[in-house]
Amino acid sequence: MQRKGLLLVGVMVALLATSTLAQNVTLPNAASPLASASQQVGITEIHIEYSRPSVRGRSIWGNLVQWDMINLGFGTAEKSPWRAGANENTKFTVSHDVQIEGKSLPAGTYGFFVAVQEDGSATLIFSQNSTSWGSYFYDPTEDVLRVDIQSEEISHVETLMYSFPEVSANYAVVALDWEKKRFPFKVSVDVPEVVIANGKNELRNTTGFNWQGPYSLAQYAMANNTHLEEAMGWAQTAAGMQPNFQTLSLLGTMQSMQGMDSESSETMEKAMEMGNALQIHQYGRQLIGQGKAEEALEAFEYNAKKHPDTWPVNYGLARGYSALGKYKKAASYLEKALENAPNEPNRQAIQANLEKLNNGEDIN
Repeated sequence: MQRKGLLLVGVMVALLATSTLAQNVTLPNAASPLASASQQVGITEIHIEYSRPSVRGRSIWGNLVQWDMINLGFGTAEKSPWRAGANENTKFTVSHDVQIEGKSLPAGTYGFFVAVQEDGSATLIFSQNSTSWGSYFYDPTEDVLRVDIQSEEISHVETLMYSFPEVSANYAVVALDWEKKRFPFKVSVDVPEVVIANGKNELRNTTGFNWQGPYSLAQYAMANNTHLEEAMGWAQTAAGMQPNFQTLSLLGTMQSMQGMDSESSETMEKAMEMGNALQIHQYGRQLIGQGKAEEALEAFEYNAKKHPDTWPVNYGLARGYSALGKYKKAASYLEKALENAPNEPNRQAIQANLEKLNNGEDIN
């Protein structure tokens, strides 16, 4: 009996030791499940991680979510705002510097809190502390940014959610919806500055080891009329690494923009020698867009000599003469273009442009 008792004690000790080493499996949080919402603006990622509580018939504002800040009776915080979700901190991440309602917020991950007021206003709080559970350990000295906003009345939303109801090329509106309130705020991005700064950093890596890297950054800068002096350097680098129609025509265009006319002409001569019929045609159309009709016609004529009876050289000549108001001559080249149009959509476009020219209208 004594031996059996000792054996039983040994088994129990072993089980207790095992239980202290073991870990529970991951189980779902049925009450307030985890969720995330993301939106890209330019190349900037806005990402929100949060838990989704439900109303479940409860009184929310001023009750479950207290007005302003209160002492929760636990943790180190003297007064705590709402965690803007449930369970762990709501995390707000931006991959690049942004502006929240016009106020600067550096790239990073933040704990996101909201102090809700009875009059419908609210204060958004972005805290350095994004790793705590709830707002029991909220510390105002860790605030990176506070922004005051106005909430809106909406139709009932049972389960809390974040969304992006409005998105444009340089901003997104974030909306926190729960019960019958919406807390909207605008996240703005200086997209060209972000792209240029990011591109400059990328050029320090393998992206800078081929001509496409500096070429694409110079092209973006030129299209957005920003950082043009630096862009000239990137264009020169790309052309030096791989002189082709793309790199040389970009460099020539940038030289022209900066008043370097003789250098631009020399560069474009080299580019034209390397260009195919479509590339030179597109360059001619670009010149028309810049209001340089005579230069455009010269490019189209060069294209016709280099690539005779090839699509779309006659179409280019038609556009060149049309830009100069010589509609009859333009129409004669459109007739020729019909002969080598590659497909029916192009033939239909030529016919439509012929009608325009016959009515005395420019086809550009």
